[in-house]
Amino acid sequence: MNRHKRQVLAMNKNQNPIVYLLKEDLGLFLSISFGIFLFVLFFQPFPLESLDFNNRLLFIAGLGAIVFIMMALTRIGYRWFIQKYSPNSQETILALYLCGFILLALSSVAFVFYLRYVGLASISFYIVFKVILICLAPPVVLRLYDRLNELRKQNEMLVSEREKIQKQVEKYEEDSLNQTIGFIAESNAENLNLLISDVVLLKSADNYVEIVFKEEGQFKKKLIRNTLRNIELQTKQFSVFVRCHRICIINKHYIEKLTSSLNNHWLILKDYPEQIPVSRQYLLKIKEIL
Repeated sequence: MNRHKRQVLAMNKNQNPIVYLLKEDLGLFLSISFGIFLFVLFFQPFPLESLDFNNRLLFIAGLGAIVFIMMALTRIGYRWFIQKYSPNSQETILALYLCGFILLALSSVAFVFYLRYVGLASISFYIVFKVILICLAPPVVLRLYDRLNELRKQNEMLVSEREKIQKQVEKYEEDSLNQTIGFIAESNAENLNLLISDVVLLKSADNYVEIVFKEEGQFKKKLIRNTLRNIELQTKQFSVFVRCHRICIINKHYIEKLTSSLNNHWLILKDYPEQIPVSRQYLLKIKEIL
């Protein structure tokens, strides 16, 4: 939403707060009212034998209208009061339940009077019990609707935070690619210093570690006397290096895709002619970074 639209929205809220709140929940109110109308029409919980079919439809529509009016009075009236007199306060659980209880009480009383004086129905404890059950539906639906909205907003916030963190991680990894890493041999005579962006993979070769790296666009290999475990400790601070097998560590920026056949999995690296094995132990972690 651009700045102009936000300004228009703010002006609408300031000029017509009640109308704005009604428009915001109008579809929900109509849906709940129509649901009450259909429930009473098909299940006929109240004795309306004195009314013919057309009058019965009008009478039941009146029940739906009562629900609509009571929801508008309680929900919109409550929010209008909060916005006008306590604009910085947050809705508490107690206040929401109190609003729902008021809606239940007003709707139930209105239903009983409507049944008695318009529908000419005799009121009994059983009728009142059914009225309360029916009038309980709107506050429950409204509370569920609010809760779903809260969860949706929380999810949007979490997604936004995750995207920010992901961007920070990507920036950190991009910066780390331009750093130099030193691979230290046991004898200190075969040390190798490379840009992290040039290192493709590290592979165990008996008492040596084979380092595959790119130089002037060509893949080159160099053996240094050390164990892959010790080399892994040297690369631990750089998140771009990921272990995919007990004999292999890869630079994840060179991964092109993951392939499988039966229970075997391999990594295809960019422009690299060999397939790199992936063991089950590290398969999940590899899938997470793809």
